[in-house]
Amino acid sequence: MNTRSGNGPVRVAVVNDYELVVRGVAALLEPYSDRVAVVELDAKVAVVQDVDVVLYDTFGQVQGDGIDLDDLVEGNGAKVAIFSWNLQPELVARSLKQGASGYLSKSLQGEELVRAIEAVHAGQVVVPTRPAGRDRDAGDWPGKTEGLTAREAEIIALITQGLSNQEIATRSYLSINSVKTYIRTAYRKMGVTSRSQAVLWGVSHGFRPDVMRETATHEAEFPARR
Repeated sequence: MNTRSGNGPVRVAVVNDYELVVRGVAALLEPYSDRVAVVELDAKVAVVQDVDVVLYDTFGQVQGDGIDLDDLVEGNGAKVAIFSWNLQPELVARSLKQGASGYLSKSLQGEELVRAIEAVHAGQVVVPTRPAGRDRDAGDWPGKTEGLTAREAEIIALITQGLSNQEIATRSYLSINSVKTYIRTAYRKMGVTSRSQAVLWGVSHGFRPDVMRETATHEAEFPARR
């Protein structure tokens, strides 16, 4: 059921530090543009347009109560929906307490994601109702074409950003042993054996955060003007 209230599609901004990620989410939503219109893509900049919902993709980002929602939307009144594969109840609760209006699983496919965004816009608090499907994450991410899963890629993104294993575990709400396991499997796929090699590989394969803004007028800003 379409829960969109008012006339026209829900206006959405997709936010993440990686251009590839935000474009991947936009592509997932594009077939449903009559219901959900992606009007802004942002990497490392705040949303500037009047939108109904900000979809915050957590790939390589701070999560839970570490998210500064006010800084994210700069007071434009938009609802924020978190889009993540980290579905721990404590993390979901922290995000909602921080002010998020919904917490959406990355295992949602296009139609399901659209319904969830419409529900958030209609004022419902949307939370995951089932475990995430392993490696069914929607959208795109750096390293996907090289065989990295979204979870492995996020760990490599954080390594490329210079975080230690303990900092990665804290950022991603994983155990240190899980982080080490993802590192081992990712390294095998990447053909590297050391952290320095992994950083170089990450830099050359799109794992450095981007700075960009693109609006519905298709006017991109590089670097973004604040």
